[in-house]
Amino acid sequence: MSRRTVLKAGATLLLSVTAPLRANAAQILAVRVWPAEDYTRVTLENDTDLKATHFIVKDPERMVVDIEGLELNPTLKSLVAKIQSNDPYIKQVRVGQNRPNVVRLVFDLKEEVTPQVFTLPPAGNYKHRLIFDLYPVRQVDPIAAMIEKGDWSDPAPAPSATPKEQLAELKPDLKAEPREELKNELKTAEAQTKAADKVDKNGKLVRMITIALDPGHGGEDPGASGKNGSREKDIVLAIAKRLKAKLEDLPNMRVMLTRDGDYFVPLGTRVEKARKVQADLFVSIHADAFVQPTARGSSVFVLSEKGASSSAARWLADKENLADTIGGVNVKSHDKQLASVLFDLSTTAQINDSMKLGRSVLGEIGGINRLHKGSVEQAGFAVLKAPDIPSILIETAFISNPEEEAKLLDDGYQNKLADAIVTGIRRYFAKNPPLAKNRLT
Repeated sequence: MSRRTVLKAGATLLLSVTAPLRANAAQILAVRVWPAEDYTRVTLENDTDLKATHFIVKDPERMVVDIEGLELNPTLKSLVAKIQSNDPYIKQVRVGQNRPNVVRLVFDLKEEVTPQVFTLPPAGNYKHRLIFDLYPVRQVDPIAAMIEKGDWSDPAPAPSATPKEQLAELKPDLKAEPREELKNELKTAEAQTKAADKVDKNGKLVRMITIALDPGHGGEDPGASGKNGSREKDIVLAIAKRLKAKLEDLPNMRVMLTRDGDYFVPLGTRVEKARKVQADLFVSIHADAFVQPTARGSSVFVLSEKGASSSAARWLADKENLADTIGGVNVKSHDKQLASVLFDLSTTAQINDSMKLGRSVLGEIGGINRLHKGSVEQAGFAVLKAPDIPSILIETAFISNPEEEAKLLDDGYQNKLADAIVTGIRRYFAKNPPLAKNRLT
């Protein structure tokens, strides 16, 4: 046998050994980055389950990730360009073939982080996903963050309307600067309690009203989509921001958004955020979708302990409760969180208060859009399970209906909708002024 024949046979044998490895290597289908103050998420979507190991390197801060069964491809290389300069936690990422069948990612970090690395099975329109969630080690106090973002430097004008319309029971004074000692002590439990109030120009402690607004979906979870390509997560965030601005124009009101950008927040975390700031109300904002494009109208929902008030309400609650599956929750860490937040202590009193709020808001929304049903509905929405906060979920309109999709995208309609919700909230507080109360912990 000639030397050329031997070499050819050896090459053929080598190809037969390596070809299956390349054929079986996982394929990265998409890479996505979701930067936010809460945390930054990096998602690698792929055609099979991936095994990854990671470790932290100090001085400077880096996170190194080795992914097995993977060959470097252009999609994965594109991750480098997806890191934005304003990302709070990632400076840059380097991607390379560390060794055969193992790709290494090196995240150069801006500060110390606590990483969570986990995989997700296929869900919704997604294939397998490998997730990197980078949380700051030094987490921001939520009440301190609200005070930092609030513009309360100038005294508010005295209310001119009737007591019922202007919540005169609360003697509001929005713009007064919170006392300096409260800012310095916000990290203690005592200071968090004091931070719920503020001092007016006469030195009198004034009861602040804190409202948690919850724009549904976000990040990996786009929510429903319209015929013209609009996404629920974008529309409800825009409405929530308009609503926040209008509420904070009222005396003695301040607002916390469960998300203020395009990133995913688990259902339990939304509830936990509201409870951490001792919210007086929780308002979740959504844009409904149905299999038939003819479905239309706005709705308001509250929690039910005994089952849904209609089959449609049950269907909608089941769909909304899938947000964690689609958005991607790290089950190992989320179970501990759920144990302390989503415990089943939803009391009759909470539901009764929620019904009062829901009726007030639904009545106002009915003035600007057709109602899908003329009464507040009930179902087992996970996001409404704060045991000590009146909570409602507003389906602003059917994004799956082309006419209502156009409304939802219209600035004028969004403004009218926000005005209606504000009026509903004011009417609720006029009859049900918030009192100082101890939160469940």
